[in-house]
Amino acid sequence: MAGSTFGNHFQITTWGESHGKGVGVVVDGCPAGLSLCESDIQQFLNRRKPGQSRYSTPRKEDDKVEILSGVFKGQTTGTPISMVVFNENQRSRDYGDIASYYRPGHADYTFDQKYGFRDYRGGGRSSGRETIGRVAAGAIAVKLLEQLGVFFLTYARAIGPVAIPQTTEELLAASLRDDGPCLRLKEQILANPLYMPDADSSKIAQEYLEECMKRTDSAGGIIEGVITGVPAGIGEPVFDKLDASLAKAIFSIGAVKGFEIGDGFAAASACGSVNNDSFCMRHGQITAATNHAGGILGGISSGAPIVYRAAVKPTPSIARPQQTVNQDGEEITVSIHGRHDPIIVPRAVVVVESMAALTVLDLMLKNMGTRMDSLEQFYC
Repeated sequence: MAGSTFGNHFQITTWGESHGKGVGVVVDGCPAGLSLCESDIQQFLNRRKPGQSRYSTPRKEDDKVEILSGVFKGQTTGTPISMVVFNENQRSRDYGDIASYYRPGHADYTFDQKYGFRDYRGGGRSSGRETIGRVAAGAIAVKLLEQLGVFFLTYARAIGPVAIPQTTEELLAASLRDDGPCLRLKEQILANPLYMPDADSSKIAQEYLEECMKRTDSAGGIIEGVITGVPAGIGEPVFDKLDASLAKAIFSIGAVKGFEIGDGFAAASACGSVNNDSFCMRHGQITAATNHAGGILGGISSGAPIVYRAAVKPTPSIARPQQTVNQDGEEITVSIHGRHDPIIVPRAVVVVESMAALTVLDLMLKNMGTRMDSLEQFYC
């Protein structure tokens, strides 16, 4: 299978299936000397593991990571870092009845058309469990970037029709202090079962989800991310634009159906006089007075916070009767049973953050060789 490798300078390859022996990732291109241990990875995996609340699948998995290579005496060695999470609670029998038909909203039909064969146990490589490898690799990228002064704030902006009232600018102001990032807001987000930064909105969203669950239905939502500290000049002006690269990375997550940077689709109804970010001087530095562009101009970072959003579809596996077709071409009615999330958004927050971190780090490493003075500073 092609397409399981992401990145060029900081490169990851994920492997494994939802109901196989395990899932994992190989990370190549991590510099030597980064302090790293399994607990650094585990805290990220804990954010996406199942069974955290009644709004996630009841599948009980510790998702305990093991680092197999690339780390010695608590330091990365510069060689490939291989990590594995063994599956402990597979119940493949729950999926035996779907072997003969195509689930609405899933990749069953398209996978079958491509390969002529599919692993129907939870979706195989198309399962959301594949994202474990992305998150494990993303944990390394985030730790490395934080040492370079780049920080991530990622949360659920909306659950179904329930959106938080705060603007991105208000949340960003609450997350930063003069001396650096303020962890209080991030801790509030991590403590919230829906990963929302507003408790009142979260309560309303939970009531909405309860109604969905009573109807044996599911919900989607919007994940928003803010990246601070990315210096101006990251990204390429043509095909490897920073925003294009972020879009590809986030869209590679199975449940994502929409993506935008800055004002995104709202820019289509704005006038240029409003949408343009005027430049000004602050503290002796060139900066933008506003950030409608989301921190990216011409595919290259401007130094302003990078703001992006991902639209996540409702969980396709629902117990409500749905129409589909089996492999014999017969139209049938099905109800999907098993252990499924009524909403994907909360567990996907860390996946989105991880893919953003992998993208930014890869392009920052690529950027090191674009200017002669940078090479002279490093080698001379």
